[in-house]
Amino acid sequence: MQRVTIDDIRAAALRIAPIAQKTPLWTSRSYDARAGLQAVFKCENLQKGGAFKIRGAANFLYSIPVEDRPRGVVAFSSGNHAQAVAIAARALGMKATLVMPDDAPKSKLEATRAQGATIVLYDRHKDSRERIGRQISAETGATLVPPFDHPWIIAGAGTCALELLEQAPDLDALVVCLGGGGLLAGCAIAAKALKPGIRVFGVEPEVANDYWLSLRQGEPVEIASPPTIADGLRTTKPGAHNFPVIQELVEEVLLVSEAEIRETTKFLLSRTKLVVEPSGAVGAAAVLHGKLPAGCAKVGIVLSGGNVDLEVLASL
Repeated sequence: MQRVTIDDIRAAALRIAPIAQKTPLWTSRSYDARAGLQAVFKCENLQKGGAFKIRGAANFLYSIPVEDRPRGVVAFSSGNHAQAVAIAARALGMKATLVMPDDAPKSKLEATRAQGATIVLYDRHKDSRERIGRQISAETGATLVPPFDHPWIIAGAGTCALELLEQAPDLDALVVCLGGGGLLAGCAIAAKALKPGIRVFGVEPEVANDYWLSLRQGEPVEIASPPTIADGLRTTKPGAHNFPVIQELVEEVLLVSEAEIRETTKFLLSRTKLVVEPSGAVGAAAVLHGKLPAGCAKVGIVLSGGNVDLEVLASL
């Protein structure tokens, strides 16, 4: 199994430079006062496509051999990865088919359609998105672009931490949301290579705790489709490439409740004026609600996405 290195992440940063943005940092005195530490937000909610996913998707598509590109790509996602693949495919003139759950947020469905992609809907409680994606790939010859479990995806996602530590090199901890694990694995590799002493934490919803359980079992554990408001974190099993990296480099996986996710999403909007989707706010929720262990004074927090339906914001 190929292990991603800091050199792979640096190469990915150069590869995706034409399409991915260098996102800004953000701070909030009111957040710091409540959290009891200094927080630096990496605003991937302001990334192209509204989420960090463009980093991995672009690195993957730009790595596909030129002779394979005319057959297009197929991917499965609840929304952000789908949109990112559609954006990267459009930039390269490739056809894209996206397998998305029928309960995906409307904003994510509409944004993906707007990029000219073909969308295939499925019932996440009855159907297997992996099976549907593989079938489309077999029938059309399209390259399957996994959402998190591939070295190209991990390397692309790791460019987020590469940028963050260039912008704020004095961090003593890094907090990253955790779904399939591509972002956390890539960020952990980059952060530990650049600053070996940095402490790295992942954050999951309490009801979507497959990594938390897996780390305690010492092997990947599969859970049922979790009923969390954090729709981008509804993965049911750790990625095979990501799990050993997280096992080795991440100090702890923290858990947050649905109420804590909702409150933090609302706090970020009302106090920092940042629109962050619930999936992207779980890291901030863990820090805001005192889940970090002692000794973390200046913390980098990845706000991984901002694609949230207005109806969800209104419900908060």
